[in-house]
Amino acid sequence: MTQYILSRVFQSLLVLFFVSFVSYALIGLMPGDPIDLMLTSDPNMTAEDVARLKALQGLDKPLVERYWNWLLGALQGDFGYSRLYLQPAEDVLIPAVWNTVKLVGIATTLSLLIAIPVGVFAALKHRTWVDYIISFTAFVGFSTPAFWLALMLILVFSVTLGWLPAGGTGEAEGGGFWFQAQHLVLPVISLTVLNVASHSRYVRGTMLEVLRQDYIRTAIAKGASKTRVVFAHALRNAMIPLVTIIALDIGFMLSGALITETIFAWPGMGKLIFDAIMGNDYNLALLGLMVITFTALLGNLLADIAYAKLDPRISLTKGASA
Repeated sequence: MTQYILSRVFQSLLVLFFVSFVSYALIGLMPGDPIDLMLTSDPNMTAEDVARLKALQGLDKPLVERYWNWLLGALQGDFGYSRLYLQPAEDVLIPAVWNTVKLVGIATTLSLLIAIPVGVFAALKHRTWVDYIISFTAFVGFSTPAFWLALMLILVFSVTLGWLPAGGTGEAEGGGFWFQAQHLVLPVISLTVLNVASHSRYVRGTMLEVLRQDYIRTAIAKGASKTRVVFAHALRNAMIPLVTIIALDIGFMLSGALITETIFAWPGMGKLIFDAIMGNDYNLALLGLMVITFTALLGNLLADIAYAKLDPRISLTKGASA
């Protein structure tokens, strides 16, 4: 296990290096660097001023040399300054990461607590009216656009009923824990509904497949209780595909909650990276992309470890047979 983890860590470092170079190159090839933007806003700047500022920022050097200088600084913990926020990029990113972790973490946990029992129940009631209702509801939730759901939640619970705030985190108002928690309710509901719709379908599908296996019929023939068959045998193996989906969702959710974060004015990673790219904030955008890549790699590593825990036949040691 230790050897496997060390091998995956080494592979992840290579991926991070490759992704950082490609991201830096693509961002560097975007039209208009920060100095060019300054030139468009200040007509009094001369060509000599532009050349001096670019030399001061290192923007007159070849792309590979600029990336090497950035990489050396990143290895020492210096990721550069954010031109939009006039702060070190890591100081801007850390609060956004924490906000997204809170939002996505709570939504993912709630969705799994709801989706797993709902999916199992639908599989056990296969081709009954219960299964049809759950499947129809899941399809409706899965097909609902994230922006429409978010707007409807604001319209109903904030505008019409006035029960919950429409957006923000509540920190600016200086409210306590419960005041800030109220600002989480609507964005969490929005993400949870979408996740439950998709995850419950995966659980139902995998449970139906597992329940048809020979070892399930064997366990039933040996007199095992229905509860033991479902939870000790079927559900454990049905969780393996769901673990894959969750691992893939980790990196996506960290950056893909852009619509929800924008509508609810939630200062998270998705909105921050979008603003950084649109504002040509190279350092901040690159650091955000690196964090997302690292999170996706970490999610895949945790998924592999979970496979081995869920199914003893899966071995992570090199050359081991199933």
